[in-house]
Amino acid sequence: MNVRRPSRLISTAAIAGATSAALLALSACGSSNAADGKSNGKLDVVASFYPMQYLAEQIGGEHVNVDTLTKPGVEPHDLELSPKQTVELGNADMILYLKDLQPAVDKAIGQSGVKTVVDAATLTKLEAHGSSEDHEGHDHGGEEGHEGEAGHEGEEGHAEEGHSHETEAGEDPHIWLDPVKYGEVAKGVGDALAKADPDHAADYKKNTEELVGKLDALNKDFADGLKNTETKTFITTHAAFGYLAERYGLDQEAISGLSPEAEPSPARIKELQETAEHDKVSTIFFETLASDKTAKTLAKDTGLKTDVLDPLEGITDKSKGADYLEVMQSNLTALKSALGAK
Repeated sequence: MNVRRPSRLISTAAIAGATSAALLALSACGSSNAADGKSNGKLDVVASFYPMQYLAEQIGGEHVNVDTLTKPGVEPHDLELSPKQTVELGNADMILYLKDLQPAVDKAIGQSGVKTVVDAATLTKLEAHGSSEDHEGHDHGGEEGHEGEAGHEGEEGHAEEGHSHETEAGEDPHIWLDPVKYGEVAKGVGDALAKADPDHAADYKKNTEELVGKLDALNKDFADGLKNTETKTFITTHAAFGYLAERYGLDQEAISGLSPEAEPSPARIKELQETAEHDKVSTIFFETLASDKTAKTLAKDTGLKTDVLDPLEGITDKSKGADYLEVMQSNLTALKSALGAK
């Protein structure tokens, strides 16, 4: 909301009153909290972006109102919040987000005063997958990356280290692209909803178990589908698929690093050309919410095909699927084709 400097004809008191009225109106639109702290008897949940929104909707079901700060088609890393969204955030009963992915969201949450704030990064173990510029050899996959994945140790460090999504040597936030890690997060979200709204704890538990079952089935589909392939290497726009690659013994080679906006160096492009030839890569993947220019140029220079590998940071008309599970199945189909699955 734009508030101009008061002119001589407008008193300071009048402006203060108008501002308060506007904020009150925004508050009413964003969250009509009843006396029990819930809107229309439901828990008001604000999710930072699509993977968090999906969990809240699937687990919360009919007992929650879910709003997302990142609208369809918006690249989540560069999100800037409007004044209305900031007010809505402050009126939430529960906030579900992933720390260090969206700096503007982190800042707003810190100022929101909301008591129930769930950071998905504390519900599973984050790992560092490094910069695409730092690869030495092709030992990115394999079993080594799975050590300690089942546990939740080291959670205290996630909030304190302050690793930025732009800091490519830091922890990789793309946990939702590994169905197993996403399932761990789902369990934590279910527990948080049950604590925030104990009257419906049984339903949250049931919904969580159903969702985790679907994610377990998805994990099996990926494991079976990618078990025998002609190559284990895939090239994609940015390093969003490190967890997925580790989980299924693949080698992710990213054109840019963890940030989709990072520009690759000429040396990196040359390295990728050599990798594509050496590892019999057939396809250069690009994504739905970031520019495909570099990927298509590299594919043209190397005589390779292009296809979409969706990092699922949002669902749009370009997405190959209507929700998380459908898009992940489309990703599996694309990987099987590109890797020459047998």
